Amino acid sequence: MKTYDYLIVGSGLYGATFAHFAKKAGKRCLVIDKRPHLGGNLYCEEIEGIQVHKYGAHIFHTSNKEVWDFVNTIVPFNRYTNSPIANYHGELYNLPFNMNTFCRMWQDVHTPLEAEARIAEQRKEALAALDGREPANLEEQALCLVGRDIYQRLIKEYTEKQWGRACSELPAFIIRRLPVRFVFDNNYFNDLYQGIPIGGYNRLIDGLLEGVECKTGVDFFTDYQSDWRSLANTLVYTGALDAYFDYRFGKLDWRTITFRTRVEDTPNYQGNAVVNYTSHDVPYTRVIEHKHFEQFGQEVYDCPKTVISEEYSAEYHPGMEPYYPINDAKNNVLAEQYRQLALQEKDIIFGGRLAEYKYYDMAPIVEKVMALFAKM
Repeated sequence: MKTYDYLIVGSGLYGATFAHFAKKAGKRCLVIDKRPHLGGNLYCEEIEGIQVHKYGAHIFHTSNKEVWDFVNTIVPFNRYTNSPIANYHGELYNLPFNMNTFCRMWQDVHTPLEAEARIAEQRKEALAALDGREPANLEEQALCLVGRDIYQRLIKEYTEKQWGRACSELPAFIIRRLPVRFVFDNNYFNDLYQGIPIGGYNRLIDGLLEGVECKTGVDFFTDYQSDWRSLANTLVYTGALDAYFDYRFGKLDWRTITFRTRVEDTPNYQGNAVVNYTSHDVPYTRVIEHKHFEQFGQEVYDCPKTVISEEYSAEYHPGMEPYYPINDAKNNVLAEQYRQLALQEKDIIFGGRLAEYKYYDMAPIVEKVMALFAKM
């Protein structure tokens, strides 16, 4: 008999959720992670009594009540509502694009009808410039969706910092839809439920992995790849898809993020959890003030200090953490080659953002694992 039913590579949300349901089904699991901690990119570090999202801001949101109820059985979630702000040369705009945004951008716009007319006028200009053809790149697509003013101030330079490429060089499908609301609603998500685990995401991961054998600081490729089949019946692999196959067809491209985190000697640095900086003159894409994810109202001032993180988008290089798949034509073809190769592997489940070369929000990951075990 094998020692384990499942060897799970990676303790991020996919791996931890899989281990939870496998253990619940009476299966024996070993979870390994090359990092010195569990939780993958959800890991939080406590600084000045504040849960700091070490690998970038994570907001759980879903309209699936079953998923929401499930994660709340692991740890209760708070009432955080994502309402980011955009800073363009010191001017502040609400996101997503809504009546607060439009009234700030155009001083003579005060009603939904006036905002709709202004955007329609600018969209008409962009569509006329195409002369009947489809948008060929992100810039043309965005102009057709929201017009030149919103594009120039809130999309163009921010997107170019994110992707390290001119918008005219990025594919149109990246921005096929942009949320535009003609109401005074700053809630970024349309989902019914959203929040942050009370006490931080480590509590969610620890709850999911309760009673599961875990080892950190372990590299699958050097410690387990050659003999995992003698150890477990099934491998659950959540690492990079191309790495598993030793880059047989070439390496997939990623964008990554680096962070500069510091403590500020003030209880309230920017008044919001997320502020995007949408102009090129600021090198970082956004500033996260972590306490606003979990502290509200007077609670903000009960803690005399705050922790902020500046986020810098960058090209991925070996040794860095891969974040966002680059879904251009070249990488889509390459990723599909690897996916077809993965389908030929017996007793291996490839799951999650890295293993599928697909960007996921958190709730769909949980939903996917729940559906998988429902079928089992």
